[in-house]
Amino acid sequence: MAGLAVSGMLAGCGGLTVQSAGQHVEKADKVSVSEARSKLDGLDVKGRAPKTGFDRDEFGPAWSDVDHNGCDTRNDILKRDLEGETFKPGTHDCVVLTGTLEDPFSGRTIEFKRGQDTSSKVQIDHLVPLSDAWQKGAQQWSKTKRKEFANDPLNLLAVDGPLNGQKSDSDAATWLPPRKAYRCAYISRQIDVKAKYDVWVTKAEKQAMETILDGC
Repeated sequence: MAGLAVSGMLAGCGGLTVQSAGQHVEKADKVSVSEARSKLDGLDVKGRAPKTGFDRDEFGPAWSDVDHNGCDTRNDILKRDLEGETFKPGTHDCVVLTGTLEDPFSGRTIEFKRGQDTSSKVQIDHLVPLSDAWQKGAQQWSKTKRKEFANDPLNLLAVDGPLNGQKSDSDAATWLPPRKAYRCAYISRQIDVKAKYDVWVTKAEKQAMETILDGC
């Protein structure tokens, strides 16, 4: 896998594991789950603020080149998460044309092909949706922080397009990946993001996260 950032994965139905580029998946000890619990316990628990005023543009232009590597964020994540990528000539290996995704949400293998009618088969998910963050603290952030949040690789994952649409702006209380073996990693990653940016959780959301962690 072409990878830059460390991402949480699962082996089988058991414990939380971590996979990074060029490394085998290894089973994590209970410290990984305890760390997730500790971070979750450190998050504020509040009700949702109104969605009033939310707009995608509040988080900056979609898929900005925030790391100034010459590639927009969408292509950075495709390059990280797909296997066997090919690139558009003359783009310095920036614009991904094709590749294979082992979709973490469904467990399916999806062939990505760039094009007007095909690109949407693979979408880039915000693990903590922008609208969810807006209702749980981001309204008070600076424009710079919101742009950083929207383009942070920790909060981004290439996934099955239709499932990403199904998730929409749901939190853990109302939507989880259908592939149960990925749920521990999914929740752990959401907690990491929320802890990094001080995004709060609702009572129902925290309970849902605790239920998943209980089974990890």
